[in-house]
Amino acid sequence: MDTIFALATAQGRAGVAVIRISGDLAIAAAGRLMDSVPSGRGVRRLFDLVGVHLDEALILNFPSGRSFTGEPVIELHLHGSLAVVAAVLRVLGDDPDLRMAEAGEFTRRAMENGKLDLAQVEGLADLIDAETEGQRRQALRVLDGALGILAEGWRAKLLRAAALIEATIDFADEDVPFDVAPEVIELVRSVRVSLEQEAAGVVFAERLRHGFEVAILGSPNVGKSTLLNRLAGREAAITSEIAGTTRDVIEVKMDLDGLPVTLLDTAGLRETIDVVESIGIERAISRALSADLRVVLLETGEESPIALENGDIVVEAKADLNNGNGVSGVTGQGVDDLTAQITGILRHRVGTIGVAMRERHRIAMLQAIDYLDSVHVALENGDFMEDLVAEDIRSAGRAIDSLLGRIDVEDILGEIFSSFCIGK
Repeated sequence: MDTIFALATAQGRAGVAVIRISGDLAIAAAGRLMDSVPSGRGVRRLFDLVGVHLDEALILNFPSGRSFTGEPVIELHLHGSLAVVAAVLRVLGDDPDLRMAEAGEFTRRAMENGKLDLAQVEGLADLIDAETEGQRRQALRVLDGALGILAEGWRAKLLRAAALIEATIDFADEDVPFDVAPEVIELVRSVRVSLEQEAAGVVFAERLRHGFEVAILGSPNVGKSTLLNRLAGREAAITSEIAGTTRDVIEVKMDLDGLPVTLLDTAGLRETIDVVESIGIERAISRALSADLRVVLLETGEESPIALENGDIVVEAKADLNNGNGVSGVTGQGVDDLTAQITGILRHRVGTIGVAMRERHRIAMLQAIDYLDSVHVALENGDFMEDLVAEDIRSAGRAIDSLLGRIDVEDILGEIFSSFCIGK
């Protein structure tokens, strides 16, 4: 494979900038920049091909099999000057033995060399993008190989089940000493239950990755925008005594106890002949229905303007005026309790998350479940063709293998690796 190089740290001025070189010719290429390449680590003066001094850098030498990519890797830890980085990259770019890395190519080589499976690659991408503590923890679980360990357990059980069924095929003309169906049924049932639990948690795992949406709803002038501003800690929405001030959905991103949350301030819900306001109301209802949670502000005696779903929060508005136990964006009364209630509901939903994080994972697991259902029905009926049952078990195993990138994933690799930066 080509020997590649790229800046592995962010563009711009910094204390340190790291350039990574990976491939069989990495040491030779680095040797053209310095007097000698250290066997482990060391400080070296860097020069261009005509002997001009470029920088003094810390050099790290990772041998094949012990680097991130699995290949020989040299890292140049430079002073983070734009001029220094540009000069070193220019010299490397002129080296005929090297080429610039493509987006995600270092990580792709790590997968191809068995250092990471596909699920771990996705976990690494999520870790790089993590903005909250909850996102960081979940990404690290996947990067540490939790999904791979789980998949290996499923695979081992299915291999045992397939072996039992195939034994009845191999010895069809002889007396098999025991009925394999009960053990196969139990193995299939065990894998199916675990798959179903993991698949169910993917919906909330996706929300953890991209952020939960919480819509604030109510009639005009009930205090929605004022409450949003109080929660956001800034004037994110315009407030006034004129009904219908908010016409479009206003979004504010927040970190609630490590959970990424986008608060939605929506247009007041009422009957109106104003064309623009009616469009805003339609958008409000649409976004509210698709949100993960709705906070409905009501004045005393008012009924909810929308049908409530399980978990939705109904709270009395304008507590500063009615001396009630509700919430007030003006004084902050009840805001902490409301925030805690929102966080508690979302935290409970996050508790159902396993280690599968993406819709791709859910689809693969549902495919495996379908095959296992066919196996279970056939074995329960008692009148089945062993070779067809064995093939269904193998098909379920292949669906599970696709989680880790072992088969049938070439079409999605480009999309995954394109999300990485060049130096990763």
